[in-house]
Amino acid sequence: MPLVVFSVVGCSTITQESTQVLSLTATHQGQPVDAECALVNDKGSWNAKSPSNVTVRKSNEDLNVTCKKAGIPDGLLKAISRAAGSMFGNIIFGGGIGAIIDHSKGTGYDYPVQLPVKMGESVVVDKKAEAAKANAQ
Repeated sequence: MPLVVFSVVGCSTITQESTQVLSLTATHQGQPVDAECALVNDKGSWNAKSPSNVTVRKSNEDLNVTCKKAGIPDGLLKAISRAAGSMFGNIIFGGGIGAIIDHSKGTGYDYPVQLPVKMGESVVVDKKAEAAKANAQ
């Protein structure tokens, strides 16, 4: 009788959630601001008031954040979507099929955890840059 072994090493659909909790803050001239914010990617849109934790659906597309408060210029932020380590495991161990599934579901991607919106500015946050900065210290 043949023995069949299934490997789930690196499969994001199994090891990763389709959502991610992000910490949203807004500042103006260095001071915290309570702003109304909209977060949007190709998987949906979410409204939140800063500061707060927001659960969004992960995607291979970047997350765009717009925060508004009367009397202050809008704050714009783009959170770059990056492949999670489990996505690379799919490519190496799964022959790419798992990677295709995780790509379409968004489970193989992550956003930076911190979303620091600066009112009156346009900011880009990238977890790859955060990791490089942490490694340099």
